[in-house]
Formats: sequence, C-alpha cells, structure tokens
Amino acid sequence: MDFSGKDKSTYVQETFNSIAKRYDLMNTLMSFGLDKGWRKKAVQTVEAKPGMNIVDVCCGTGQLSLELAMTVGTAGHITGLDFSQNMLEKAREHVSGSSYQSIIDLIQGDAMNLPFEDNSFDGATVGWGLRNLPDLEKGIREMIRVVKPGGKVVSLDMAKPTLPGFKQGYWLYFEKLVPLMGKFWAGKAKAYQYLHDSAREFPPQQELARIFEQAGLVETRYENLAGGVVALVSGRKPI
Repeated sequence: MDFSGKDKSTYVQETFNSIAKRYDLMNTLMSFGLDKGWRKKAVQTVEAKPGMNIVDVCCGTGQLSLELAMTVGTAGHITGLDFSQNMLEKAREHVSGSSYQSIIDLIQGDAMNLPFEDNSFDGATVGWGLRNLPDLEKGIREMIRVVKPGGKVVSLDMAKPTLPGFKQGYWLYFEKLVPLMGKFWAGKAKAYQYLHDSAREFPPQQELARIFEQAGLVETRYENLAGGVVALVSGRKPI
C-alpha cells in the first residue's frame, strides 16, 4: 500500500479522521445493511452478559460499543477506545443520544499500548480495526493482556471469500465500485481505495485464527459471515 511517505499509523489516523462524517452511511451502503447483524453476532461471540465490563478497541463511531451496552445493561460497563478524534466525536454523538451513555466511556488511545491494567475486562472486541494496526500481533497481545483469564477476544473484520465466481465478483466490487461510492457519498475515493488495499493484505480468517492461537489464546475459531466477505475470529484467554 502507498502511505504517501507517511508511517501507517499516521496515514490511517488521517484517513479515518477524513471519512468520519460519512463512515456509518458508507458502512451501511457497502454492506447492503448487513453490518448491524454482524455486530450483533460479535456481541454473541464475545459472550457478553448483563453486568460485564468489556473493552471495544478501535471503536470508531461507537456502533459496536452501543450494541455491547445493550447486552451488558446498566450493571455493566463498556469502554470504547480509538485514536481518531473525529471518529470519537461521532461516537459521542451516538452515545449521547442513547439510553446507555452512563455506562459507556469513550477515550482516545493507541491500540498498540492500551492504557489499562492487566486483566481489567471480561472481554474485548475489535470491529474492522486489526487490519489498520501497524503491528497486528502486538495489537492482539495487548487485547489479551487486558482481558481477564477466561474472557474472549473477538475480531469482526473483512475476510477472504472462497466460492468461485462470488470471490471474483466481490473483489471486483470492492476494488472498483466501493471507491466510486466513497467519492460520491463521502468525497474520499482514495480513503476507500485504502479499505480495499488493507482488506487484500489482511490475513485470511483461517490464518488470523492461527495468529490468535500463537498469541496464546485457546478455543480459537473463525465464523464466516455473508459467504466469507467478513468473518468473526475469536479465542479465549486461558484460565
């Protein structure tokens, strides 16, 4: 990928700051409205329950954080972390208009160095965030570090479909049409070209599950959604 002479962290931060206002709209358009259901599956996979304390890393505009809050309820707590100030501002707009603002904290921070003590959370999620990290393995290890033994780490992200015909059509859509949609709806064709490029370079779901295992998680698995367009990859921190 061409980062225009910048390191990946700086490039990604500037990219997401630039598309924050239309990010949710574009997600809905690109996923044909399926993204909400995918987030619900992520909440189920992390085994969220009333009263739990969960961290949502790379929380973006806070949609997954809100979905988690609906499950943990007023006895629980959600911490959303992102390094894009503009994305966090959109998240705060969403949270302030919800019934869950009292149990959601949104903070600016670095997924490479999470500002939390070891074993602080009952579970951790990351939605469409791991592929944006400059060091994938370090980011996974940080999530594992802050989760309590027995808790789950769950990633929801782009994946690699394998069905012949569908696979080729998907990548054609993602490479050609998504940047055009980004140009029309968000005025940022280059930013949405980055989303395609980062998805291409991101490990396939099978490999990501192996990376989870190598990082120290057990019960690692992946679940394809929408024919493998996206996937949930998860593992449990050993007790």
